Amino acid sequence: MKPLAREWTRWTRGRRGARRSGAAVLVLALDGRRLEGVVARRTNGSAELLQRFSATLTLDPLEAEPAALGREWRQHLDVAGVRERRCVLAVPPQWLFTLSVPLPAELPEADRKSLIQLEAERGFPASPDTLIIARSPYRTATGAEGVTLLGLARDHLTRLEAAARAARLRLVSLTVGLAALPGLNGVPDAGAASLMLVPGEQTLAVQVSCGGGLALVRTLDAPPGTGNGPVPDVPALVREVRITLGQLPPEVGQTVHRVQVVGEGPEVGRLSAGLSGPLAEDGLEVEWRRDMPARGGLELPAGVAVSVPLAVAVQYLEQAAAAVEFLPPRVSRWEALAGRYTRSRTAARAMVVAAAVVGLTAGAFAVQQVRLAYWRSRWNGMREAVTQLEAVQQRVRQYRPWYDESFRTLSILRRLTEAFPEDGAVSARSLEIRPTTGVTCSGTARDHAALLRVLDHLRAAPEVRGLKVEQIRGNAPMQFTVNFQWSEAGAP
Repeated sequence: MKPLAREWTRWTRGRRGARRSGAAVLVLALDGRRLEGVVARRTNGSAELLQRFSATLTLDPLEAEPAALGREWRQHLDVAGVRERRCVLAVPPQWLFTLSVPLPAELPEADRKSLIQLEAERGFPASPDTLIIARSPYRTATGAEGVTLLGLARDHLTRLEAAARAARLRLVSLTVGLAALPGLNGVPDAGAASLMLVPGEQTLAVQVSCGGGLALVRTLDAPPGTGNGPVPDVPALVREVRITLGQLPPEVGQTVHRVQVVGEGPEVGRLSAGLSGPLAEDGLEVEWRRDMPARGGLELPAGVAVSVPLAVAVQYLEQAAAAVEFLPPRVSRWEALAGRYTRSRTAARAMVVAAAVVGLTAGAFAVQQVRLAYWRSRWNGMREAVTQLEAVQQRVRQYRPWYDESFRTLSILRRLTEAFPEDGAVSARSLEIRPTTGVTCSGTARDHAALLRVLDHLRAAPEVRGLKVEQIRGNAPMQFTVNFQWSEAGAP
């Protein structure tokens, strides 16, 4: 029975792949309030681009009501004449939490899973239970291995699924569009690394691909504009590229010899030309990728402009699993039926054990009924008093927040005020105090030494726990963002 079930499962999966390869697919890519989409179909070993469109959303995908967001998607799809319902959704990289974990050599698989789980619990700013975590393993030319963890909030997944249903779309995959772009790197050595810059609407995505996976993913503010957008700050971008290479493990950073600027338009071309000279001093070759190359066994029409949704569509039409997948797997009815047959013998043994358990339970049930009758009589005697006590407790819970004498917010402000210098060398620009996750402070510093003195003052405070520097940009003045956990009276 088990071999028959395995053959049935393999046949059903093959049938799904055949139906998918012959049908069209709609890919929607979100970037801020920009919605870009393509409709592609696989025909005789080539990818046929049926439709391509872009639109500007009036609603924020992360704040709007999902039903209203889905209706706006449907309006733009109707205007573009899109009728395909099978949809692959690509989320922008700025929605993700990323964490790179180097893996020791010759570590057993069970220990690897434990190490990755431990690093996720310690490295992500949110609890792993609130995230959908995808893994992108990579391998360097020297044989060193690592994995990049990408976390998407479960609330985002729920919101996007509800919006897709409101737009009358069937969501078959949820991925990050950058993961489909490493096929553009053109690096013959599978262990060599390549750095890629992808301009977006409000950010510039930076990713480093190595050995078939993503070694690093980050986003930068003030991206190069598209259309009438702002002119990029090339020196600042060169500095960020060098910082990115410095953050990589040495075995990965030493193999990066190519920087690719992906996109079309004169602004992207000027960005590529501006980076060529400064990065050539670091031994990096800058290449401007405008056309979509052939991927795997699929041929594309010549001169097709490269884009994130098109790269995702080609990857999907290859019948290859998404490099980064956030949508949980769904078991079809046929697979559930096949699994039921494979478990038939186990079910028979379980029935025998269940029959013995039922006999013992029936004997214990009579004893339970006697005990229930006894405690029911006791409860009837105290019901009225308990009801009055619950009413009093409800009023206590209602008015308790008004009598909080801890003054948590004022204590935090006082501690920050004492840590900052009086000469204005370090100043705060924004302060966010969250009830459970801690305190985030952003500001400017005249120099690095002044910022270090402030951080030392904060670390010396008994109420401050887990002080982290999230971001430092610029130099004289420099912009910074730090966060920490606050515990009253130094309690852990």
